Amino acid sequence: MDKFSSLDQKIEQLREQRAHAPAAIVADFDDKLDQSWIYHDNALEGVVVSYHELKAAIDKKIISDVTLIPMYEEIKNQKTAIEKARQFGRQLAQERPDKKGRRKNPFTIELFKQLHTWLLPDEGERGNPFRKDNPLHRLYFHEIAQPDKIAVRLRKLVEWIELDETQMLHPIERAARAHYQFMAVYPWPKNSGKVGRLFMNLLLMRDGLPPVIIHSIERQRYYDVLRSEAAGIVPLVFESLENGVDTAIRFFSELADVRSTSRRRAS
Repeated sequence: MDKFSSLDQKIEQLREQRAHAPAAIVADFDDKLDQSWIYHDNALEGVVVSYHELKAAIDKKIISDVTLIPMYEEIKNQKTAIEKARQFGRQLAQERPDKKGRRKNPFTIELFKQLHTWLLPDEGERGNPFRKDNPLHRLYFHEIAQPDKIAVRLRKLVEWIELDETQMLHPIERAARAHYQFMAVYPWPKNSGKVGRLFMNLLLMRDGLPPVIIHSIERQRYYDVLRSEAAGIVPLVFESLENGVDTAIRFFSELADVRSTSRRRAS
């Protein structure tokens, strides 16, 4: 059994566990997953967000420290973006394929801009203009597209997703390679990384897979694989997803054990 098949079986097990768990528990799990997503996604961008800041930003409470409001707004926007992506991903997963087993490709330049708008509403009001230069001071040091090539490179990415050979890839490999290509374009000076990972997770959720969270401890490895060949990112995404699935399976298994014990005691 290859590693993809093994992980597919784990994901199916997790899917069944979630289906039998109380809806409130699943919703609470997803909320905590979102918090982890936000924490690690910001850490990859060099921003460390504390648990208190996460909770204060997401919970509907009055903010007393006005100096933190910009950070809170970014966290709220990202939480909203994740929720919208999850909902959209589920809608895409329910679409029926055509006679050839193909589904309409929703990934367009306009969708990339929409993801960017979810994270930065103000930029959406300005039309999400692509960067006009190659920033010298940035976290990512891999080669990125020249400004006048951004739109062309994004269109090529959209076309690549529709290729027959791309469709034959395992969904995890397809999503990882698509993310690599998006990051090689790097359309905006701010939040291109977050958009790229949101895009990758949309691809995964469209195929019925859970989202992947690349942990902060993998930050340097993540930067390094973006500077190397595209194949290098596949193991990182695979391992990150498998770790997340294993953690979720343990959570729901322990929950099932507790519920079973409670029922026995009640009887």
